Amino acid sequence: EVQLVESGGGLVQPGGSLRLSCAASGFTFSNYAMNWGRQAPGKGLEWVSGISSGGRTSYAESVKGRFTVSRDNSKNTLYLQLNSLKTEDTAMYYCAKGYGPLVVPGSYSKWGQGTQVTVSS
Repeated sequence: EVQLVESGGGLVQPGGSLRLSCAASGFTFSNYAMNWGRQAPGKGLEWVSGISSGGRTSYAESVKGRFTVSRDNSKNTLYLQLNSLKTEDTAMYYCAKGYGPLVVPGSYSKWGQGTQVTVSS
């Protein structure tokens, strides 16, 4: 069974940083693209970033230059480094498995349960 477990969320002040992790199991992690998405209260799901099986990264314009996605295939773990956080980054953050090796924003085969990020002074 595919399982994705996010961690690392929390409360941080504007301008601060967090590092999210996603532990994956139940599939061959290195063969698949992985993504991060988020959902703010009262809003739809927004694709944030993705990384292909080969390590190519892509980002939404709203986070480009501030967030960095990475993966450690030896640990079956996906990461998202969040820097220069803004109040509008407040959301539940999810990791999501792609259907294949390439990132296709908005196309996911499995979601985790999410980890809450709150940016507030």
